[in-house]
Amino acid sequence: MTTTSNQSDVILVPSVDSSIWFSFIFFILSVIAGASDTISFLGLNGLFTAHITGNLVILAAHVVAGSQVPISQIIAVPIFFVMLAMTKMIASLLERASVPSLLPLLFIHFGLLACCFIAGMVAIKQIQDSNAISVILTGMLGVSAMAVQNALVQTSVKGAPTTAVMTTNITRFTVDMVEVVLGRHPKNKAAALERALNTWPAIIGFFIGCGLGAASFALIGLFALATPAILALITIIMYLLVKS
Repeated sequence: MTTTSNQSDVILVPSVDSSIWFSFIFFILSVIAGASDTISFLGLNGLFTAHITGNLVILAAHVVAGSQVPISQIIAVPIFFVMLAMTKMIASLLERASVPSLLPLLFIHFGLLACCFIAGMVAIKQIQDSNAISVILTGMLGVSAMAVQNALVQTSVKGAPTTAVMTTNITRFTVDMVEVVLGRHPKNKAAALERALNTWPAIIGFFIGCGLGAASFALIGLFALATPAILALITIIMYLLVKS
């Protein structure tokens, strides 16, 4: 991510290294992504909300098998793209107005997850019909929330790891750790260690989130959609405490 030197940009786009609490915030976001992905996969007929490209795999499998293709799998990727673009536009408009974008985006993220939970409660009676409007709406609200989350870690905080794409994080972490152990240049080793320290909490958080999502779904079914929303609210509270 491009860094800037002027003071206003530093204020508008803080660094993940500026406070240990930022690292913990992104740990919680990773838990949210893991939980959301697992709950949606188990409760919304195999839909991925965070691992968005997984929907392409499922879509291709349905096509090859000649089975009915769920509408959610067809529209998930376009919805994700649109929400990414909208989130970036909102962040850019806020920063042009000298307003830090992280907190507003966290509120949007929470709002979408809360609406996903509410829609899920409506969808419970129709959950067996993957093409029911309430089921599709629940899934797309989850996808939209994860799009906002993916965008905000790229636009609103410098040096933040992705909180939903663990293939990227595990690759980055492994490469950086090899550089730390075997690298010859001190500056490169120091930079690699810094990235690794920022990345590993996201990896652990996502795995914890997957377990939490599976356990909560096993206990309370689709009511488990409340879990990501509650964690998103906790994230906002933590951010406000960091800024106070």
